[in-house]
Amino acid sequence: MSNPAGWLEEHGDYLFRYARRRLFSDELAEDAVQETLLAALKAYEKFSGASSERTWLTGILKHKIVDAIRIQAREITAPTSSDEDDPSDWEALFDQSGHWVETFRDWGDPSSEFEKSRIRQALDDCFRRLKPALAQVFSLRELSGLSNDDICKELDITATNAWVMLHRARLSLRECLDNRI
Repeated sequence: MSNPAGWLEEHGDYLFRYARRRLFSDELAEDAVQETLLAALKAYEKFSGASSERTWLTGILKHKIVDAIRIQAREITAPTSSDEDDPSDWEALFDQSGHWVETFRDWGDPSSEFEKSRIRQALDDCFRRLKPALAQVFSLRELSGLSNDDICKELDITATNAWVMLHRARLSLRECLDNRI
């Protein structure tokens, strides 16, 4: 096990990239990594070494990311009505059977394409354009892997509200990415 003084140099870049992918903000990611390292330093004596140091630090970071998302959720103001939320706009995208009216162009192999910086940048840009509440629900579900029940508890919302928000986030991201890629 390495010396805590070397954690930032040895694991800092990895932890920052991990947090950045989930929080979509350099500032929030930096704060989460800093809080992770402080919490790890306080708990250093309790670390048994059953897992690798990086795995242990990543586990702490996951909790700090959820905390950051929870804090963001509390700071969000009530959404205002806008043309974007008009249900008729969403309904126009689907036919009577619930299928897409327009087919979307083929994006190729997503696993290999995702590694390209152009797509990564487009995803970051599209995610930043989401309303904060939609971004938080999407991040908790798809990036942090929380269940719908856990998301509802964390954000104090109903299951129906969580589903609608997740659906809207996916639609918005899909539309934005289709226009950018």
